[in-house]
Amino acid sequence: MTDTGIVSNRSSFDLLSVDEMYAADRAAVEGGVSGTTLMEAAGAGVVRAITRRWAPRPTVVLCGPGNNGGDGFVIARRLRQAGAWDVRLALLGSPDRLHGNARVMADSWDGDMLPLDPKSTEGAALIVDAIFGAGLSRDLDGITRATLESANAADAVRVAVDVPSGIHGDTGHECGYCFRADLSVTFFRKKPGHLLLPGRMVCGEVKVVDIGIPASVLEAVAPRVAENDPALWSHLVPVPGLQTHKYRRGHALIVSGGQESTGAARLAARAALRIGSGLVTVACPPDSLIVNASQLTAVMTESFAGSLELKEILGRRRRNAVLLGPGNGVNEATRTNVLTALQSPAACVLDADALTVFADQREVLGTAISGPCLLTPHDGEFMRLFGEVPQGRGKVDAVRQAARLVGAVVLLKGADTVIASPDGRVTINGNAPPELATAGTGDVLSGLVVGLLAQGMEPFEAASAAAWMHGAAAGIVGPGLIAEDLSEALPDVLQGLR
Repeated sequence: MTDTGIVSNRSSFDLLSVDEMYAADRAAVEGGVSGTTLMEAAGAGVVRAITRRWAPRPTVVLCGPGNNGGDGFVIARRLRQAGAWDVRLALLGSPDRLHGNARVMADSWDGDMLPLDPKSTEGAALIVDAIFGAGLSRDLDGITRATLESANAADAVRVAVDVPSGIHGDTGHECGYCFRADLSVTFFRKKPGHLLLPGRMVCGEVKVVDIGIPASVLEAVAPRVAENDPALWSHLVPVPGLQTHKYRRGHALIVSGGQESTGAARLAARAALRIGSGLVTVACPPDSLIVNASQLTAVMTESFAGSLELKEILGRRRRNAVLLGPGNGVNEATRTNVLTALQSPAACVLDADALTVFADQREVLGTAISGPCLLTPHDGEFMRLFGEVPQGRGKVDAVRQAARLVGAVVLLKGADTVIASPDGRVTINGNAPPELATAGTGDVLSGLVVGLLAQGMEPFEAASAAAWMHGAAAGIVGPGLIAEDLSEALPDVLQGLR
């Protein structure tokens, strides 16, 4: 991605860990681009981002002792050279401790170096955080924390260089305290911490600038995490042709619960139909058949009593994808139904109760999974299956390990939905608005996934596409959203993709 914001190819959505970004820097240097050239370009990119958004104003650049601080020296110098900018610079630690490229850039700064402390930010209308960047793993304390507290309390615009100090670039975790930015300017590619909570909430607008690292270095770095975007999967979303008929578009089966909990299945079924599944059937216990049938039109209904009858339904021709869990109940019947479905040729989506019934029995579930399968837990369901994410360990690593443990794609729902494949690929979804935090929206998401599986998409791509379209539909509806609105907004999303 260049500073113009134009996306050149799918690799523009790769996310680099802190170590991978270090490797990209090294590869660029080994390829003939000097470290000082990269640092000069980084500082220049930040200055362009600032001057395109704000008029000159009193500014303080807060610099740390490493390369992030080196970028800060370039920013301070170039802002001052831009004219009309009143620029101060405050440094954490002694100038004598600077080394390498940061030392070179410090030597090119001809202004004062104030000590970094809370008074540094007084009178500033724009504060640039170039203290630590993405690699910090210890909690902020002492004078650094006090300075950031002062910066966050100031009536000023706040700009972070790379990642706000105090946010880990890999996990998005807050290290005790953090800078709260209106704009974060990062280089070459975003990091997972720009999208994962709580980092996403304090980065503000995220701008990626080109600093001269050739895209070819990605071949050596081989990133496995990407920001979820249609560029990654839109070419795989089935589009019907003139000769397409409903039987070629797949048949999704949604398993409903009893008569007191049928709404979740109907939400999922409508979503599966909207996303393009040629046929959708809600299969339910006999006592809920009339409840479902009286509220469904294009979606068909069928009753079954026990797992043997469910097996018979799944064995019929063209029933190629099945969703279990929403409103099914946490009971032995649900557990048996899941194991029955996993023995069928159909691609399976397991959500809600279909996951909770295997709490503390993850090995049983993993052993039963042999074909295309996708799990869509929320945080509580994920914890019951895989345990709590250890302190300091990132959501990406936790979901990736979960996918490997059960041999299925895992979509961990949330404002920062993470989707992982057993082969190690990961996407992070960043377009989910807060209006999705309402009853039934997760059932719609699972319906979108099973509808795409019915049409022949692979689980990882289907999950990524469904998560993005789910967020896009919610963005169209906006405030006041209820789960029923999402399927009705989907045609606009699909039209936009085409």
